[in-house]
Amino acid sequence: MMRRLLRDPLAHFLVAGAAIWAALSLADEPVDPAERTIALTKEEQANLALGFERTMGRPPTDAELDAQIESWVREEVLYREALRLGLDAGDPVVRRRLSTKMDDLAGAEVETARPSEETLAAWLREHPGRFGEGERFTFSQTYFRSEDALRDALGGAGDASGDAISLPERMSDASYDEIMAVFGSQFAAQIAGMQQTSGAQVTSGYGYHLVDLEKRVEGRQRPLSEIRDKVEADWRSSTAAARRARAFELLREAYRIEVE
Repeated sequence: MMRRLLRDPLAHFLVAGAAIWAALSLADEPVDPAERTIALTKEEQANLALGFERTMGRPPTDAELDAQIESWVREEVLYREALRLGLDAGDPVVRRRLSTKMDDLAGAEVETARPSEETLAAWLREHPGRFGEGERFTFSQTYFRSEDALRDALGGAGDASGDAISLPERMSDASYDEIMAVFGSQFAAQIAGMQQTSGAQVTSGYGYHLVDLEKRVEGRQRPLSEIRDKVEADWRSSTAAARRARAFELLREAYRIEVE
């Protein structure tokens, strides 16, 4: 159990987050990036060689690897000096990149995991609507930019016609893949989990929706052997997203948000 935790990037993510939170709680100033020693580990050298091989289609020669290392050292020196000068502060690109790396860290293990046949079979049973052949959905949707706007509309205080967006108000006899291509996987998964209903609150990457599912035509459930790659890809992306969301919620609890 302990060995598994030590290998789990999600556990590393949470420990790192807790350490950051503790450090910020104990000190007003951030850690000074004044360390003058730059160490390039064997693993980092292997990563440089792998990056070269992916780009060039062959392993680097010794001279080419030396050039890669020199370039890495130059970048590291300039990076540390930029941190020393505070050039990262207020930079939206740096901010977005670091937040993305934290997100990726939480889901890293899932990206390379090899799920067992039992895991994939269970995933297929739990999410039949995502993989049914010929399954079709007819629905209409009203889009709201924010959750507050949706709540106001439901309470009679807002505009029930929703906000303008270039999404179709209605799709007829659409497959799961067709819905996903237009609204995204999050929205499609929720539609696939519905029975015929009206006024269902559904979220997507665009915002919030009120959905009337008018008709659902059941299709044939294909066996795992026919769609293994698709089931594995869905398991991988959904599990990674769930781990990222869980990690964020755990870290988010350590902060108090004040919005003026």
